[in-house]
Amino acid sequence: MLPPKVRPGDEARVVAPARSLAWPWVEGALPLAEERLRSLGLTVTYGEHVRERDAFGSSSVEHRLADLHAALADPAVKLVLPVAGGFNSNQLLRYLEYDLFRAHPKVVGGFSDITALANALYARTGVVTYSSPCLFNFGEPENVEYTVEQFRRCVAEDGPYAVPPSERWSYDKWARGVARRTFHPNRGPWTIQPGRAEGTIVGGNLSTFNLLHGTEYLPDLTDTILFAEDDHESRAVNFDRDLQSVLHLPGARGIRGVVFGRFEAESEVTPELLRGIVERKEELRGVPVVADADFGHTTPLFTFPIGGRARLEAGPDGVRLEWLVH
Repeated sequence: MLPPKVRPGDEARVVAPARSLAWPWVEGALPLAEERLRSLGLTVTYGEHVRERDAFGSSSVEHRLADLHAALADPAVKLVLPVAGGFNSNQLLRYLEYDLFRAHPKVVGGFSDITALANALYARTGVVTYSSPCLFNFGEPENVEYTVEQFRRCVAEDGPYAVPPSERWSYDKWARGVARRTFHPNRGPWTIQPGRAEGTIVGGNLSTFNLLHGTEYLPDLTDTILFAEDDHESRAVNFDRDLQSVLHLPGARGIRGVVFGRFEAESEVTPELLRGIVERKEELRGVPVVADADFGHTTPLFTFPIGGRARLEAGPDGVRLEWLVH
């Protein structure tokens, strides 16, 4: 089931299922973030508890759930947008009112730690969710045009389309106080293993996706294309075993293709290491695998539909990625 597309005049509700709004780098992003959401014709409102902050950087389970359920129940709200990622959105999964989301489907976005929430909502309801920028990503001071446009195309337009690569990208985090950021020309995603595949999109942040293993919140892996990325805390050895953990799951033989996001410099995951990781996976033999797609913890990033359908074509001359259902 696809939620209604976001239209000009709709309300975007900001919630904090993981990280609170009460962080200086998030607060500093608000003026630009709100301006860019308004440029899409959206009205921005906030959940009652988004500025609460406890020792874990968020708020109580009860208050996070209250804001999320209020957003899902409000007929004026068409887009639910998390403040940022974090560490603990999976605490909410047992208590979510999935029937409420199924009865009132709307665009739910976010990435990183929100991977747990987005995949669980899809798994339990069949409603497509989105790996998308969070609120603070819309407040990027530069090179945000691609992020905004790919978000708009995925959640506001109908029909299949090919996802273009960004023109340039950066590892540098403005939120960490980097005064002068370096942007690199983007050669686009590259092929690790060639092939062609169509499938249902699952995944996102790999270490967060793995929190769903063995639970009722993990999507079925049959006939899927797995999207996987991780942040600066993950090294090649971590990513290797996290990927292997997915491939051990029941149904993992149903994975038809794999798309890796771009890694941060601190992760030290080189193309050579990534090739080595894939080559050691017997389960991925004959499966198209590509790397350096525009999602993850670098800038900018595209939006993709979790539970939507994608087509992947990978060869020596390039990669084509297309959203068929979004």
